[in-house]
Amino acid sequence: MNNNNMRRDIKTFALTMTGLGSIIGSGWLFGAWRAAEVAGPAALIAWILGTLIILFIGLTYAELGTMFPEAGGMVRYAQFSHGSLTGFISGWANWIAIVSVIPVEAEASAQYMSSWPFDWAKALYNGQDLSATGLLIAAVLVVVYFLFNYFTVKLFARVNTTITIFKFIIPGLTILGLLIAGFHSKNFTHYNGFMPHGWAGILTAIATSGIVFAFNGFQSPVNMAGEARNPQRSIPIAVIGSILMAGVIYILLQLAFIGAVKPDMLTHGWEHIQLNSPFADLALAWGLNWLALLLFADAFVSPSGTGMTYTATTARMIYGMERNGYFPKVFGFVNPKVGVPRAAMWLNLVVSFIFLFLFRGWGSLASVISVATLISYVTGPISVMVFRRYGDDIVNRPLKIKGMQIIAPIAFIMASLIYYWAQWPLTGKVTLIMVIGLPIYFFYQAKANWKGFGQDLKAGLWLVIYLIYMAFISCIGSSKFHGHNIIPYGWDFIIIIISALIFYFWGIRSGYLTKDLKNGYQPNQGEMDAGR
Repeated sequence: MNNNNMRRDIKTFALTMTGLGSIIGSGWLFGAWRAAEVAGPAALIAWILGTLIILFIGLTYAELGTMFPEAGGMVRYAQFSHGSLTGFISGWANWIAIVSVIPVEAEASAQYMSSWPFDWAKALYNGQDLSATGLLIAAVLVVVYFLFNYFTVKLFARVNTTITIFKFIIPGLTILGLLIAGFHSKNFTHYNGFMPHGWAGILTAIATSGIVFAFNGFQSPVNMAGEARNPQRSIPIAVIGSILMAGVIYILLQLAFIGAVKPDMLTHGWEHIQLNSPFADLALAWGLNWLALLLFADAFVSPSGTGMTYTATTARMIYGMERNGYFPKVFGFVNPKVGVPRAAMWLNLVVSFIFLFLFRGWGSLASVISVATLISYVTGPISVMVFRRYGDDIVNRPLKIKGMQIIAPIAFIMASLIYYWAQWPLTGKVTLIMVIGLPIYFFYQAKANWKGFGQDLKAGLWLVIYLIYMAFISCIGSSKFHGHNIIPYGWDFIIIIISALIFYFWGIRSGYLTKDLKNGYQPNQGEMDAGR
């Protein structure tokens, strides 16, 4: 019996709904408010730019996903192109970012409950952190996400598709309700103008206000590629389709939010709007009680749908990390009856509880998640170009996106810029989190008697130096991004763009024919079954 027998039960529509369901989670409940706080009405530009940037990055992973239709694929590509060091750093960053989304979604539901018209509900959240009761509610929700994924892939797919359809309806009603009930066009120009904090505010909003965080969900179809019935067709449709559909929804939500804010809320400017449950609070302010009730219900549905999806995808990521050689074999075991890596799910449940009690509010984790994910994003554009150097006898290429020679470097530059826009010292803190994981890498290298370590170190040196360099530039960069202003605003962008291109070409040159590719990529049994 093959322990790696992932079942290919997910069709194109369900896979697209998985991506869209991951993107439309707690991000839509809080993202418009947080972006408006940082950028004012210009948050609209932030969402448009964010959608385009993530689309460029997503295109590189759409091609990678069809080459290697693996469960947990996002943590595997860098391993295939650059060996163990790059693979571990990329996989570790991605796993940390994605597994922490599970408790964040649960916290979002509990936080929205604090606006319920009950005294006990108001005590759930104090404006910064959840109370003990709020954390207990969030913990119960995390367990619910776990149970929906524990028994079968088909149950997850059916429940997620139903929830995602519901997610279309509620944001749509929110947009219509707020636009009709009270739309103040003056909100876009008064109160310090359309761009109260200039371009710096717009760019920071992309990085830290939930925009990158929201779009992280495009990874879900890639990570579940090993269970797609027709990955060559489904993955690109699911990735591109979910990003574009979600982008339109988020832009319209931001438009409705800015117009619906009452003038008396803006007395002290956009950065001082205090809302525990942003859209629900606005609905109540305009007397839209029916909409507020729907939003309170959706505060469970939307985050829960995303939480369930991430519970599924993080288990596949642990499965992928085990296949890379960084976790015990038990985490690579897939239950043959239900096609689910249950041991990996138990590990992620424990880690989710740790994050839940370390970070007790939605906002405290969203920016950290975004920056950590960007570290894994920078390897995708490089890996896809490394694989293009090889023939079809080494890498099967069912999908070859036109213009990738231009798309890939733009995606790498954009990811680098967002990393910088996240502001110092957050960039330094996230880089430190990456260092914390290295002892695990060195433990498994020592266990393997350092076999191939020299070559992998040489191939991964570009990424190690890149992370240190980016943290350093963030530290000495413009004061607009909380740096020490040694590099003035404007020049910092030029330096990062030039530096990113240098690291991009260095990264491509560092790729080599790893053992996984040299021996011929061996799909798991589920992949072979799909090809019959």
